[in-house]
Amino acid sequence: MTDETHLHRHAAAPEPRWCSCAVPDEAARERRSGLNRRGFLTGVTAASALAAAGWVATPEKASAAAGGIGKSVTITIMGTSDLHSHALNWDYYTDAAYSDKAGNVVGLSRVASVVKQIRADRGRDHTLLFDAGDTIQGTPLGFYYATVEPITKTGATHPMAAQMNALGYDAVALGNHEFNYGLDFLDTWISQMKAPVLGANAVRAGTTVPAYTPYTIKTLNLKGAKPIRVGVLGLTNPGIVIWDKANVSGKLEVLDIVETAKRWVPVIRDQGVDLLVVSVHSGDSGTSSYGTDLPNENAAGILAEQVPGIDAILFGHAHKDIPQRFVTNAQTGQQVVLSEPMCWGQRLSVFDIELQQVKGKWTVVSRKSTNLNTNTVQDDPAMVALVQKQHDAVVAYVNKPVATSTEELSAAESCWKDTAILDYVNTVQVDTVSKAIAGTPEAALPIVSIAAPFNRLATFPAGEVTIRDVAGLYIYDNTLMASVLTGAQIKDYLEYSAKYFQQVSPAAAVDPASWTNALSTPDYNYDQFSGVTYDVDIAQPQGSRIANLSWQGSPVDPAQKFVVAVNNYRQSGGGGFPHIATAPVVYNAQVAIREAIVAYASAAGVIDPAEFHVVNWQLTRAGVPVF
Repeated sequence: MTDETHLHRHAAAPEPRWCSCAVPDEAARERRSGLNRRGFLTGVTAASALAAAGWVATPEKASAAAGGIGKSVTITIMGTSDLHSHALNWDYYTDAAYSDKAGNVVGLSRVASVVKQIRADRGRDHTLLFDAGDTIQGTPLGFYYATVEPITKTGATHPMAAQMNALGYDAVALGNHEFNYGLDFLDTWISQMKAPVLGANAVRAGTTVPAYTPYTIKTLNLKGAKPIRVGVLGLTNPGIVIWDKANVSGKLEVLDIVETAKRWVPVIRDQGVDLLVVSVHSGDSGTSSYGTDLPNENAAGILAEQVPGIDAILFGHAHKDIPQRFVTNAQTGQQVVLSEPMCWGQRLSVFDIELQQVKGKWTVVSRKSTNLNTNTVQDDPAMVALVQKQHDAVVAYVNKPVATSTEELSAAESCWKDTAILDYVNTVQVDTVSKAIAGTPEAALPIVSIAAPFNRLATFPAGEVTIRDVAGLYIYDNTLMASVLTGAQIKDYLEYSAKYFQQVSPAAAVDPASWTNALSTPDYNYDQFSGVTYDVDIAQPQGSRIANLSWQGSPVDPAQKFVVAVNNYRQSGGGGFPHIATAPVVYNAQVAIREAIVAYASAAGVIDPAEFHVVNWQLTRAGVPVF
C-alpha cells in the first residue's frame, strides 16, 4: 500500500476546555468484580463472532470477460470515531473494567481485535482503516498526558498515538476535542502520528488555506489486478470556534463542511482516484447546538446530498450507533453510504465497497456498511501491553486521596434538587474567583457561580475521597472563568436553563426523573446558580418559570451587577445560553476546574457539607415546592 498525503501546517497556540457531545449510556453502570487492572481479556475471538455481529466476509468475484468488463473486487473500509482517549476497556471513574446495562465494552484494544480479524479474512491489501475524530480527550488518560505529565514536556508518545500507529491507521480526521489542549499540544500529537491527520476546513484565520492536511490518497496494490486509488477527505466541526475559542481565536477558522467539500472533492477526483471517502467529525441530523451563527454542526447527511463525487462517509461527533444510512445525491442520483460507529470503541464501522473493472477502469458498483460490536472479541494483548505502563500511572494518579468527607455526597438527584456535591463545585469556583479578583474594582460586586450535573453517578464516599472521585464528578476538562452579568441577564439565563424540564401539572404524580431532558436537553446543559435564591416553577410554560429570584433576602434588582464564576465552554457560547458569551470577562487564568477542586479539597483536608451546602433553589408547581 502506498499513499499520497497533501500537507498544510500552521503556527502554534495556547490551552483547555470541553464539548457539546452527548455522554453515552448515562444509566447505572455495574462494577465488575474479580478483575484486576491487568485483567482486560474477556469474551471470545473468532470469525464466527464477527459473523454473529453482522459481518460476513465477501470473497473476490471471478473475472467476467464479456463486454470489456473485468474482475470485481470488494474493498473493506473500517472506521472508528469518538474514541475519546479510551485505549483500554477500563472505567477510571469506577476503577474497574467498563460495563453498562447493554453489555458494551470500550477501548481501542478491543477495536484492534476486530480490525485484525477482518484484515486476516479479507487480506491486508483489500482493507483500509480510518477515524472520524475526537481521539485525545475524554478520560483521565487523555487528561493526564495533556496536563499532569504532558507529552509536550516529557517527549513521551501519547498512548492514543502509540496504539493507532501500532494498529496501522491509514488516515485520521480532526475532531473538535482535538483542540481542547491548545494548538501546541495538537501539533505534538500530530507529529507523533504515522497516519495523516486531516482537516480541510480548519484554515488559517482570514484565509481559505488549510492549517492541516486536507486529504490523502491511499493506493491498494492488489495481486493480479490494477491498483485501486482511494481518496480520503477529512473535515472537522465548525463549533470549534465556539467551544475552543480561547485556543483558536485569531489563529484558526473552521469553514462550512459542505462548501469545503465542494471545493476539495473535485480536486481529489481530478487526481484519478477510483473511490472517494469522506471522514467527517459531524453528525447527520442537520441541526446545530449553537443555532445558525456558524455553519451547520451536524452536516454529514447534507454533505452526501449536496456534494457529488462521494462514495462513502464515515462520520461521528453525535455518539450514535448508525450502521448504515443511504442518502441520494441530488445532482447525480447516486446513493452515498454513511455509517457512524458508536463512541469510545464500542463499535467499528465496516464498509464493503465493490468495484468492477470496466474498460480497464475501476468503477464502484455497490456499497454497503454495518457496525460491529466490539464486545464479541477479546482485547488485543499487544495493544494492552503497549500502553500498560501509561495506564497504570493514570490509575495510580486517580486513586490518590485528597480529602476526607464527613458523609456520602451523591449527584443522583442533582438534576432536580440542590445537592451538596454540586454546591461543592460552586464553592470552589467562588473561592477561586474571589481570591483572584481581590483588589480589583469587581471585588466589590457579589460573586455567584454556575454548575451543571455532568454525571448522575458521581459520589463522594463517606471517608476517603480520591482524585478519581473528583474526576467522576467533574468529567470535563473545563477551565474557570468569571464574567459580569446583570440581575436581568441572570434571570434570562435561568429561564433558558429551565427549559430542561417538561411542563408538569401540579396534580401529576411526583416522578422527577421523567420531567428532565425536555427538548433533548442534556444534563450538562441544566445550569444551576449558587449565591442567589430562586424557584423553578415547572407547571409554567418554558420562559416563564423563574420566580422569587433574590439576593441576600431581597429581590434581585435587574440592573445590579454580579461576578459570575463559569466554565470556559459555557462562557464561549457552548449550549447557546444568553448573554454569557458577550459579557465582560474579569477572570481567565486557565485554571482547570477539576484541578481547582482537587487543590481546594487537599488544602482543607475535610469535605463537610455543613460548611458549604445551602439549598438556594427548588422545583415548584404553581408555587408549591415539589419536595
